[in-house]
Amino acid sequence: MISLSAPWLLLLLPLPLVLHRLLPARREQRDAVYAPFVDRLADVLGQAPQRGAVISRRRLIQALAFALAWALLVLALARPQWVGEPETQTVPTRDLLLAVDLSGSMATEDFTEEGGERVDRLTAVKQVLDAFLSRRVGDRVGLIFFGSAAFVQAPFTEDLEVCRLLLDEAQVGMAGPRTVLGDAIGLAISTFEESELDDRVLILLTDGNDTGSRVPPDKAAAIAHDRGIVVHTVAVGDPRSVGEDKLDEVTLRAVASETGGVYAHANDLAELEAVYEELDALATRDVETQSHRPRRELFQWPLGAFLVLTLAFFGLVHVPAWLANRRAE
Repeated sequence: MISLSAPWLLLLLPLPLVLHRLLPARREQRDAVYAPFVDRLADVLGQAPQRGAVISRRRLIQALAFALAWALLVLALARPQWVGEPETQTVPTRDLLLAVDLSGSMATEDFTEEGGERVDRLTAVKQVLDAFLSRRVGDRVGLIFFGSAAFVQAPFTEDLEVCRLLLDEAQVGMAGPRTVLGDAIGLAISTFEESELDDRVLILLTDGNDTGSRVPPDKAAAIAHDRGIVVHTVAVGDPRSVGEDKLDEVTLRAVASETGGVYAHANDLAELEAVYEELDALATRDVETQSHRPRRELFQWPLGAFLVLTLAFFGLVHVPAWLANRRAE
């Protein structure tokens, strides 16, 4: 559909006609040939000499060309635009942060795929999180990886394909062999300080217990609660493990409870998928959208036609007269 950005400028179309009616005609004095017998001739004819005027008439082709050129110029000033079909854009209404444990125990192969093949915990987590991210319409997502230290792998972004790619490239041990659970929550709190959205969710995934955080997980959870951050904790692996790989379900439950989140445990791939389906159900909310219609400027077409018409008229009318004068000279 074609529309005009400034349709009121079309009121200028009759302007030349109005000026032609209101303004006086252009006057130009020219020298005349003096004849000494003019008075005698006037007496014979019984007429008195008076001022004379020659009114040049514009040819029809000139009037049409001028009218068309003016109409094209006014149309270009009105800025015609091509308005496309409405496009809907999803507006982010929530910031979602994924904190993934990359400690050495994530290499344990105790998850079973549908085909019966055994895979390590991180591979299973990647598969499920990839599907989870593909359904995050209207969310800004960030990634935190943690082991012996925690770091932001991806700040909040609407480009979920980048998050999925960075998650796929994660490797066991790239953040160190230990598990700093409390520091990961603390880093998430700092990351959320840059968020202007009210809905803030942290999904914390780990298979171990805290082994040396500067901030204990329970205190970090209390701070997160004060900042309005909901923490869902997801535990993977065998809760009967011992040592540094022991799964501290008590702490994970306490963190989720403190912030109003949900604690879930998964022993295999099917349970892990069920956990994220449950989180999908908990995290449902109305998605805000903005609709707009793309516009493409078209003023260059009438403007170009105006220039072509002007040059063509000049060439057809004035150039032959100029050539004739040159030949006469």
